[in-house]
Amino acid sequence: MRCLIFLLALICASPGLATAEETSKTGTQAANPIVISPIFGQLVMFTLPADFTTVSEQPTAETYIREAVLKGETVDQWSQMITVTGAKATPTHPDLSAQYFAAQIAAGFQKACPATFSVKPLGPTSISGEEAFVAIASCGKVDASTDKHAETALIVSIKGADSIYTVQWAERAPANAENLTIDEAKWKARLAKLAPIRICPIKPGEKPPYPSCVDE
Repeated sequence: MRCLIFLLALICASPGLATAEETSKTGTQAANPIVISPIFGQLVMFTLPADFTTVSEQPTAETYIREAVLKGETVDQWSQMITVTGAKATPTHPDLSAQYFAAQIAAGFQKACPATFSVKPLGPTSISGEEAFVAIASCGKVDASTDKHAETALIVSIKGADSIYTVQWAERAPANAENLTIDEAKWKARLAKLAPIRICPIKPGEKPPYPSCVDE
């Protein structure tokens, strides 16, 4: 089991290709690359902390997943993972909201650890004028995992023009038989490290590093 995030990234759809680009900004964020992924007609941008490296990118016709882990770790053996996903809205869910999508991911956590599940909604927000919702979901013990590890994830869900995007930061820890107490301050600080998170239009003729989005 690689990651609860990975297993839940496809809930909107059932391999449109996209390739992430990294650039850097001057000043205090110089060491932290800005990651921009063109996904289903829009650019999804966020800051990737410098101690992370991208290990997997899987674009398909209807979904997109890009995973980064701490340097020295792998896609199968990791303690922290930052994931960006995209999923096209389906005909059965044309009006899928950012909050509903985040809730479905949280529900997946609950299914994985019904006895040790906890969730902390941080509430609705707006990202680049788009509807968004932020929540933290946690398993004290992932029942299906070999080591029964704990797993907590920050979930930023954004409703784009005709797709749903997420930026997620997951962390594993030793198994905990009780519900984990979610450290809200810790995860808000990590949310700040991902900033700025933006959704931008793809402008005709513009090429990486997409200056109109980076310099917005």
